[in-house]
Amino acid sequence: MENPILMELFSQLDTLLEERKFSQAAALAKDLMPADAALLLEELPEQKMPVLFRLCPKELAADAFAYMSPEAQEVLVQSFSDLELDEVMGQLFLDDTVDLIEEMPANVVKKILRHVDADTRRMINQVLNYPKDSAGSIMTMEYVDLKRSMTVEQAFQRIRRTGVEKETIYTCYVTDSRRKLLGIVTVKDLLLAQNDQILRDIMETNVKFVHTHTDQEEAARQLSRYDFLALPVVDGEQRLVGIVTVDDAMDVIQEEATEDIEKMAAMAPSDRPYMRTGIWETWRHRVPWLLFLMISATFTSGIISAYEGALAASVVLTGFIPMLMDTGGNSGGQSSATIIRGLSLGEIQYRDVPRVLLKECAVALLNGGTLAVANFAKLMLFDRVGLLVSAVVCTTLLAVVLAANLVGSSLPVLAKRLGFDPAVMASPLITTIVDAIALTVYFNIAKLILGI
Repeated sequence: MENPILMELFSQLDTLLEERKFSQAAALAKDLMPADAALLLEELPEQKMPVLFRLCPKELAADAFAYMSPEAQEVLVQSFSDLELDEVMGQLFLDDTVDLIEEMPANVVKKILRHVDADTRRMINQVLNYPKDSAGSIMTMEYVDLKRSMTVEQAFQRIRRTGVEKETIYTCYVTDSRRKLLGIVTVKDLLLAQNDQILRDIMETNVKFVHTHTDQEEAARQLSRYDFLALPVVDGEQRLVGIVTVDDAMDVIQEEATEDIEKMAAMAPSDRPYMRTGIWETWRHRVPWLLFLMISATFTSGIISAYEGALAASVVLTGFIPMLMDTGGNSGGQSSATIIRGLSLGEIQYRDVPRVLLKECAVALLNGGTLAVANFAKLMLFDRVGLLVSAVVCTTLLAVVLAANLVGSSLPVLAKRLGFDPAVMASPLITTIVDAIALTVYFNIAKLILGI
């Protein structure tokens, strides 16, 4: 908790709860934003968390519950009476209820499902049946649907009658009798229109939508691209089945970014916060990649062993191996990070590979040339290793940067083409490949120029 105001508030609430001054704690908590209330609740010891939750106004408590981590939610659910659980589940939107059920152990899920009505249970089961990480798995079915034959006045009447139970009412969806999506109309459109105007005359028919099996990352990307507050989700027959809201998209973006960062750091992705992940689980996520990279690094040892004769003939070459390998790894890492970002944002497609490789070649020649010139001056003026050795090192440097950029830019695109996450082809793996290339090029150039 970095916010000093929240830290001070937490200290006050903790003290008041300790001293059992519950009325003062309730007065302090009643004006909190739901996200802040969730953060404060999670920081409290487990025995105090249910106490403060019960002191918050019912609506605030239910909204804060949706923001809390699964571990904190489980603590509260276990402490709830049947009445409290009824109240909380009645306030949660469908997508939040689905998220809750997906994270809870079986005994807690049974307790939750006993407190939702049959219709909600049916919708929960429908969402849970969609593939993981699909638009259908993160959508909510709580949207406002209208008919194209309605007048503006009738539309407002329906919004007032049903809107209180919906996650968003700003964007409304026009459907026919079979729920086929025909268009959208916003509350702004309705407010600016005459009461007797028909929706078919004011609705927008060029509607952007995704299918239930569309990847959730693509749904989030479309929300960002078009600045939508919500995006309709349709089934195979173009029937509207739900919407993905911007808050769900933000969660997806955060999850995907975290997953990519972990993959790029050579770790198996984890869906738990660092401080809530145990030592053994952290070990389990890290050690497979470390083992793989350690074994793959033995190839570089084999290359060095194969050129022992060259090293013995010119021992000075040994001192430049770390610099060449590090520079290659850094260049490949820069290139791969740029390409992975472009792929994740949809800026780079497979058809762009020739342009990408040409651009990376040009950048590599400029970077490698700059580094070679700077290194040549250093070798001649300060290290005084001789012209031929300087030529070997600097020529290798240029070649290694070029190879690293080509490897770093092509492997993520190839991984994407084969259906793998491009983040897998990130810095650690690329560094290992480039190290082997760097050593092979280095010793062969040394044999050619020095005749060893």
